[in-house]
This record gives sequence, structure tokens and C-alpha cells, in this order.
Amino acid sequence: MIVESVKLNQFRNYETLELDFDRGTNLFYGDNAQGKTNILEAVYLCGTTRSHRAGKDREMLRFGHEEAHICMRIRKGDVPYRIDMHLKKNRSKGIAINGVPVRKASELVGLGNFVFFSPEDLNIIKNGPAERRRFLDMELCQLDRIYLHQLSDYNKLLVQRNRLLKDYAGYPEAGVMLDIMDEQLVQYGTMIIQAREKFVRELAGIIGRIHGNLSGNREILEVTYEKDTLPEQFAEKLKQNRERDIRSKMTNCGPHRDDLCFSIREVDIRRFGSQGQQRTAALSLKLAEIEIVKQSVKDTPVLLLDDVLSELDSRRQRYLLESIHDIQTMITGTGVDDFVENNFKINRLFQVTDGTVSQKN
Repeated sequence: MIVESVKLNQFRNYETLELDFDRGTNLFYGDNAQGKTNILEAVYLCGTTRSHRAGKDREMLRFGHEEAHICMRIRKGDVPYRIDMHLKKNRSKGIAINGVPVRKASELVGLGNFVFFSPEDLNIIKNGPAERRRFLDMELCQLDRIYLHQLSDYNKLLVQRNRLLKDYAGYPEAGVMLDIMDEQLVQYGTMIIQAREKFVRELAGIIGRIHGNLSGNREILEVTYEKDTLPEQFAEKLKQNRERDIRSKMTNCGPHRDDLCFSIREVDIRRFGSQGQQRTAALSLKLAEIEIVKQSVKDTPVLLLDDVLSELDSRRQRYLLESIHDIQTMITGTGVDDFVENNFKINRLFQVTDGTVSQKN
């Protein structure tokens, strides 16, 4: 898959912008706060329905405007697709594929595959469990549409259950309602856990090899899935925790509390690893994500690198650039020196200055 072009209207700091991309490496360079990241955000948003910044739609509108529009053209093999996305200040986003409006934003997910890598991702190992669950869910939702619907149903049900727990005393039939909700929660939660188990097994096999290459085979990275509950124990655990849930007014067990553990020589590097170990593990995780997409959908994802090279030492820079030579990549940075020093080919070069983009080659 490749992204052929993108058009922006009233998005972030862009009044209008039209760009055609090369199927190789596209570099956007310029000073900070000029709008480089906004281009990558628009591509990722239009391909996945979500911003990597996790902001609300109205925050992405150009100041003083009520709507924004993104139009992106992609190609999968010989098949072209046009994706139109309208962001609105006070309403949910509108999406059309090849001119046909889609009923739900989730219908877009999985049409293409995108891997976003930013400096914040280098902290995914040492940050809280929510960051690692988000990684799991974002990747699985792109690869498996069934998982996307299961996760959506689970999260909606979880919100309803927590709302009932907060108002428990006001509902005479609350106990019966919780019984019904718990049965559904177990149904969706079990499928989520099973899908995550399979994904992490695949991830573990790939990430170990990549991390070995990055570390010169001095360290072996292991990743394990920390389930809050086993599928076969979920129903019983909900029953045992009910009084606690009522007191705390929240659901205290389930896959919404899962985590990933990263360890080297049985040492949990989330807590006890050096910054170098944590960053190398995070880089390995992102590169493994690319490999999983290749294996799962028999296609290459589009890689979006937001000013990551400046956060890596020369060895990690070199390994990263060597690993992405065969996929379409969009990279932001303040200059081109890192690429020149690593003899990395730049197929299309753009300079970004205060919301204006000019092609340099």
C-alpha cells in the first residue's frame, strides 16, 4: 500500500495544502512549530480515524473555523481509493470512501495500515499500562476488523457498567442489570483476551530477533502478556469483585487492566531498565509492528516517523534507516544531516515554513 497524495483544508495551521508523495522516502524538514507534524497527523488520522495526539476533532480545526477537510488518495496493488474526512467543531466526523459515505468511522479502519513513531513512543516501555494497551489495540484494530468491533462493544458496555455502579443505590433492579452486563462483558472480554494472546505470541518471536540485532546480541528481550484475568476465570472474578466494584464505583477486573511486560534476563525493564534499554526496546517494538503487518496482511504499511532520529544515537539511527528502505516512509526533522551521514536516499524533499510547504527536488 502507498499514499499517493493528500489535500488539507483548514486543518491545524494549514489553510490549504496539496501534496503528492513518492512511494519511497518523503522528508519534511524545517524549524520546530512550523507544521511538519500536522502533515503526518493528517495522513494517520485519515487512515485510522484517530490522531496519534489523541485530541478531539475540534482541536484540529484551523483557528476560527468550524470545519476542516482531508482528502487522501491511496493505492493497494492496482486498486485506487479516495478517502474524504470532514472534521466538524460540534459534530462527529464525516467519512466517505470513493465518494460513498460510511455509516461508522470503524468501516474505514483496516483499509490501509499505518505505523506512527514519535519521540513519545520511546517512552512506551516506561510509561503506564494504558500506553501499552493502546499500542496493542491500535495495531489489532488495523489488522482485525472483528477485534475492532469486539473492543468497541466491550468499551461501551464497560462505560454503562461503571455508570450503573456509580448510581447503584438508585436502581432497585441494579443487581439483575449487573448480571446481564457481566455476561456480555465476559463474552466480549474473552474474545479480546484471546486475540491479544495470539498477537503477543507473534510479537514475541519477531521482537526478540530485532532487539538482538540492535543490541549486538548482547541482550535478549522478552515480551509477555500480563492478563488481568484468564478468560475462564473472568465471570467468577466479576462475581467475587462485585461488592468491591460497588464501593469503588468502577469495574476492577477485565482486559481493560491488561499490560505488556518487557524483560531482559528476567529483569522487568519497565521499572528497572536503563533509559538506553527502554529506548532500544521501544524501537524494537515499532520495527516489530512493521513486520507483523507485512506477515498478517501480506502488504507493507506506511511508516510515519515524527522527528525520531534526533532522539536516537547513530547506531540506532543507522539500524532504523536500514530497516525501512523497502516501505513508503514520511519523516519529519529539522534538517537532512542525519540522512546524509547515513547515506540514506531521500526520494522527495519538502521544506516546511510556517504552514507553507515547498518541494526541493
